[in-house]
Amino acid sequence: MNLLWQVLQRAVPLIAHGDPYLFSVIWFTIQVAAVATATAAVIGLPIGLTIGLGRFRGRGTLQILANASLALPPVVVGLFLFLLFVPQGPLGPLHLTITRRAVFVAQTVLALPYVVALSAAAVQGLPGGLVAQARLLGAGRLQVAALALREARIGIVAALLAALGTGLAEVGAIVIVGGNVYGYDQTLASAALYEANAARYDEAVAISIVLTALILIVMVTAGLLQHQGGGVRMRFRSATGVA
Repeated sequence: MNLLWQVLQRAVPLIAHGDPYLFSVIWFTIQVAAVATATAAVIGLPIGLTIGLGRFRGRGTLQILANASLALPPVVVGLFLFLLFVPQGPLGPLHLTITRRAVFVAQTVLALPYVVALSAAAVQGLPGGLVAQARLLGAGRLQVAALALREARIGIVAALLAALGTGLAEVGAIVIVGGNVYGYDQTLASAALYEANAARYDEAVAISIVLTALILIVMVTAGLLQHQGGGVRMRFRSATGVA
């Protein structure tokens, strides 16, 4: 306990005094998490809605694959991406290895399963007659999708926050593809690992405190968003033209 208290006493001033290295890592972490989550949302929400609302053969198989992808170890994802990115790999000409771009790609790939699987589950959890009633009232595909997004918004927010949390906390994949280069492509999680391996525990604990604070902010935001009510009511045009 003595050692922990001493480390905390030295770690807190690093945050309070605005350590330049620490704040550069914070800013890069926020960028990575935000871009990865936004990209995963743009790609993943349409896929999740298709799985959740679709009526086609193979839908169950896609759902199983989406759920199974949640269990993919980040290190395996990082290794697979690394083999794609190396000069001898299929994406070698893009020169992504040991770059910030590789970190963005890796975090997006890791965030995508959360958006797809959890948004599909949220849509499938809607009352059984809701979507059917909307279709009977003449709602088109886009209207049905918009209705599903609105009614399943709590689950959708949870999916996006899970993706954001992955972007903040994941370390294995980005260390493999980005190299964890000091002061260049480090996120808070990978920087904490770097400092701990170098036995610089004051810096590691300071970084860990900030990372924990960011995750707590995400969770508080989730709670506030989930308790917001309201929403825009939709009107659908029936087949007879009566609104």
